[in-house]
Amino acid sequence: MSSNNILDRILASAKLSKKETAKQQRILRSAVDLFAEKGYANTSTSEIAKRSEVAEGTIFRHYGTKENLLLAVIVPFLKESLPAMAQEVFEEVNPAKQAGFGHFLRAMFLNRLRFFRENKEIFRVVVKEFVYRDELRNELMAHINRDIVVYMFKAMDHFKARGDLPDLPNERLLKLIFPYVFSQFVIRFALASEEPPVSDEEEADAIVGFVLRGIEGYR
Repeated sequence: MSSNNILDRILASAKLSKKETAKQQRILRSAVDLFAEKGYANTSTSEIAKRSEVAEGTIFRHYGTKENLLLAVIVPFLKESLPAMAQEVFEEVNPAKQAGFGHFLRAMFLNRLRFFRENKEIFRVVVKEFVYRDELRNELMAHINRDIVVYMFKAMDHFKARGDLPDLPNERLLKLIFPYVFSQFVIRFALASEEPPVSDEEEADAIVGFVLRGIEGYR
């Protein structure tokens, strides 16, 4: 299994935007190095400037904020790497190896819970910008629909064929599942000051139970 840490993966793959100047490449590389070493919240723009051997004002001129600098690193990586990352997840949580749709959903939730916990600082920034930036949201949603939704639809078709899901359009089933499940990650890692005092498994059972009861109402 590949590393869950996005910054580690970026460092390993060196997937930085090729549209940047040599100076900007130096800034982005230094930012990734420091974010990985110290954490996003604990890294200052002055430290990034020092390591990349530029004036701090150069960073602000090119990127404006530390959030924009992070996005300049993360977004190109996600656009290029999302297909492979999605395939990895669905190989780890193989629908054909799950006893039922509830087991699949539970395994998927626990898998992504570990991922978002590992990348919670980045997740907070991306969620905030996702809400307020139409261009970023549209860009990322295009990749999500192409690279992730297709796997979910295949999984749903598999469980519908087994009689484990009602024969509803996949789009409708996804709307019953995704907003609620994703909102739990947002609450836990972007809004709450601390994680809930329950085990991951207990939380997974509660969330999956809620989703399955909602789906059962459509049978």
